[in-house]
Amino acid sequence: MSGVMGRTLGILERLSGDVRGVSLATLADELHIPRSAAHRLLLELMEHGYVRQSRDRGDYMLTTKLVSLGLNYLKASGIVDLCQPLLDRLAESSGELVRLGVVDVDHLTWVALSQGARTGLRYDPDQGLDAKLSCTASGHAWLSTLSDDDALTLVSKQGLGKPGEYGPNAPASPTALMKVLRLARKQGYAIAVDTYAQGVSAIAVPITVPGKGAVGVLTISGPSVRITEAKMRKLLPDLLAVAEDIANVSSASPLFDRAFVPG
Repeated sequence: MSGVMGRTLGILERLSGDVRGVSLATLADELHIPRSAAHRLLLELMEHGYVRQSRDRGDYMLTTKLVSLGLNYLKASGIVDLCQPLLDRLAESSGELVRLGVVDVDHLTWVALSQGARTGLRYDPDQGLDAKLSCTASGHAWLSTLSDDDALTLVSKQGLGKPGEYGPNAPASPTALMKVLRLARKQGYAIAVDTYAQGVSAIAVPITVPGKGAVGVLTISGPSVRITEAKMRKLLPDLLAVAEDIANVSSASPLFDRAFVPG
């Protein structure tokens, strides 16, 4: 990794994956940065309040400054005020986790959620991450709105999620993925069972706006032992209704104005 900006962003991204902190040696070795250069960058990040050192081991970790920036950005976008009541309504009626993902040109990022499961098994994934397009119901729902060539281009850019790295049913080849996408395109929704993670099932629908295409994705997910395919299909009408409600208010938030434009 070369270039000051690239190295700095690499450090921030690596630290975001480990809340307990990462040693200087680990950061430098994993990111292929000389330790002296990594140390200088960390000192600058600490000076600006983005990184701190733990008191016990001296490992480096993110402060909440980046989180605050992200939350302020989402608040300013209006997406939470617009969509959270709709997500809460669907979570309450389904009793499962509901998530909203927005299209940001060439990737799909989860930006809001509502947990409907109050007791028993719960699925609580990380928020603010990009969806793995090749092996999530969210990814399949979005890709199904695109041409085969565009879908494969986006997956190739992100990388194919293979079984062993993700769930045992993750499509292991472009051919297997296209079979899944064509079914989702025909149905108007995507169902994934044990593709992103073993024991997790999800159903997703694209949020489409006339003239823009798909601007986001709405997903219901939960433990496979509870959220069966039969239950997911039973939830589909409510899922589609809320997706339409979000599409109808989407013009009020600039986050819904970043749909993928075919090259």
